[in-house]
Amino acid sequence: MAPPMAPRAGTLTRTRRRVTTVVVAGLVVASLSVGAQGAPVAPTEPDGTLKARTGRLVEAGPTAEHGFPAWYRDSNGVRLEACTTLDDPLCSTLPDEVPDPGSPVSFPDNFPGEFFYQLAGAEVTGNGVDMSIGMDLEGAWAAEEVVDGDQMVFGRIRIRDRGLTDGEYRVTHPYGVDVFEVAGDGINYTQDIGTTPGAFGQALSSRVGPFLVWDPAVAPAAPAGYVGDPGVPHSVVGSPYGTNFVSVERRDDTGGWTELARTDQLSVQGRHATNSGVDVRAATYSVGADGRGFVDVYATSDAGQSIRVRDAGLGFVETGMEGDRGAYYGRFAVDREPDGRSLTVVNAGDRPVAQKQAVLTDVVTVHRATYDADTDLLTVSASSSDQDSTPGRLRVLGEPLVDGRVVISTVAPTATVTVTSDKGGTTTVPVDTTGAGMQAEKPVAAAFANPADAAPGQRVTLTGTGSTGTIGTYAWRQVPGTVTEDVEVTLPDGSTGTQPSTVEVPVTDLNRVSLAGADSAVATFEAPAGATGPLAFELVVSGPAGTSEPVVVAVNVVAPSPTDPLPAPTADAGPDQAVRRASTVQLDGTRSALVDEMVWTRLSGPAVTLTGATTPRASFVMPSMPLPTSTTGTNPGYAPTDEPVVLRLTVTGQRGQQSTDEVTVVPAPDTLAVTAAEFRAGKEWRVAGTSSVLAGQRVAVVLGSTLTGRVLGFATVDATGAWVFRGAGAVVPPAATTTVSAVSALGGRVTGAAFRRR
Repeated sequence: MAPPMAPRAGTLTRTRRRVTTVVVAGLVVASLSVGAQGAPVAPTEPDGTLKARTGRLVEAGPTAEHGFPAWYRDSNGVRLEACTTLDDPLCSTLPDEVPDPGSPVSFPDNFPGEFFYQLAGAEVTGNGVDMSIGMDLEGAWAAEEVVDGDQMVFGRIRIRDRGLTDGEYRVTHPYGVDVFEVAGDGINYTQDIGTTPGAFGQALSSRVGPFLVWDPAVAPAAPAGYVGDPGVPHSVVGSPYGTNFVSVERRDDTGGWTELARTDQLSVQGRHATNSGVDVRAATYSVGADGRGFVDVYATSDAGQSIRVRDAGLGFVETGMEGDRGAYYGRFAVDREPDGRSLTVVNAGDRPVAQKQAVLTDVVTVHRATYDADTDLLTVSASSSDQDSTPGRLRVLGEPLVDGRVVISTVAPTATVTVTSDKGGTTTVPVDTTGAGMQAEKPVAAAFANPADAAPGQRVTLTGTGSTGTIGTYAWRQVPGTVTEDVEVTLPDGSTGTQPSTVEVPVTDLNRVSLAGADSAVATFEAPAGATGPLAFELVVSGPAGTSEPVVVAVNVVAPSPTDPLPAPTADAGPDQAVRRASTVQLDGTRSALVDEMVWTRLSGPAVTLTGATTPRASFVMPSMPLPTSTTGTNPGYAPTDEPVVLRLTVTGQRGQQSTDEVTVVPAPDTLAVTAAEFRAGKEWRVAGTSSVLAGQRVAVVLGSTLTGRVLGFATVDATGAWVFRGAGAVVPPAATTTVSAVSALGGRVTGAAFRRR
């Protein structure tokens, strides 16, 4: 093998930074714009009409041995393979991307951390412009480490010029137009599309594509087998908008655009794919009680390939498969047990021969998956194609199938069921349902009064929110109350005595009240000022399933003694809370009593905006942790804080009496960790870590053992709890500095994590 080669003069190299990720219409788009605010805009013709995109990437090839597509194809028929070798100056990965540059590339032990199908770019200078632009189709690893299953391919547009003066700029390039509002830090813009591991088709929707190739009408011609020589800038073709150049414009005082710099000399790297590869879609077997049967193999590749199956000790010789428009199939008789074996499918026409191993699995056939809504029973019956002396054991929803059948009791079935076999097979089918539709529940009324003992003129609240069933209407009304009195009676011996008796107290003009909200779940009234004694109120709730039995609540109006203090309200702000930053804090003052008015106020801690401050259930968003911001120097004034928010609830009674209570809400930080940190001299920083909270929060990465150091950059926690920062290596750490620190917007922090120098 030839020794690893350094980048040639004029060759563009790329660095990669993990960036903010969002999901738009099912497509993962990651973007970063530091300094200038930038956005892609629709390309237009000189007369203002929109330009139609005339090409794109159209196909990802079969997965190769390294887990990435063997190639990508564009709408012009150009097919480029992954540049993963070290010894090809026209299609090379960088030596520092593999652990051992002196050894051949191999997966997974000596495989690059990133590589390219297309590496294209340009340098544009003049009139204050010193811009670099990259337009790449890149392969990389989700967590920066070579781990099978973390493979991802994305289209990247990167535009950088840190020296531009403030103003509005328009950059036109082969894959569109981007507009930037520069204010202080120039342009540092990256857009990645397709950063979901394993979802290789997402890159087809990126802005990159068709591939850029040297213009065949301009000498010299591209080297045979390549789109060009990356060490030689050259005019290109392939832009879907006909903009095979890079132009930088600035908006002038008249509102028009003035071009500052332009180039049509681009550097492009890419190697035409000569191999087609092969993908195995399925490899299954069916055997009877004697262990004899068949193996069925399904594969894909380009049309017209020589796809063959090699014997895996199953009793057949290497056999060709039949193909139709890129799909390949073979059925092979076997005379021995295939359970637990694997076979190899090869593309014999590739050089080197592409091959894929596939583990043989049984076929699970689901004969029935029905749910009876009347009996709440899910019935599943299925069988395995392995019917020898140790047939496949089947399970569904964690339950085993006995004699091919299982009945599961559940009130909430899933829309589909997946039946799995211990022989590797799996099948998912929709659930068929039977039975009558769900019926409305009969309503049942429940109510209480607060307070149950009220003073004349005091407001009383009747609450029926505890009623159950399907409720359409509430109906409150005042009914006669009852009182228990001792009445005189004649005893059996002829003497007289007393015994308790319930006496009805009718509704009269003296004790009749006016109910507010009589047709809602909560009603109120003021106790009559001129009468004391029992009051009663009936609640009836109704719905589609009928009307409830009435429930009655009692309120006793008691005139206070002249010597007794007036009844006072009681404030209850609820228990103290620990809440994650950036989450909504729900306050609860519903346990307060005898309340006419209430208000929540902040006593101390970070400023917050209260929603519903005069209601029992006020809320606010727990403030995020401020992050250090200076990327040009240290942050001596930065100090993380876990100061709680302290709030006071003040309640006022009808007679002006007040009561207060306080609640303390402390921030609950995430647990932050740095799992890997590396400085590549003159190239980039790579810092990776995890958070215990999967909330998409920002993480600031700081140079040194404290959080007051210079900020290297920022990362965003992804849906798995991982975060990765990759930034330009312009910040060179002093020899005595061997650590980095990190702080999360949720309050987690880690200090003094050692980094490696390369």
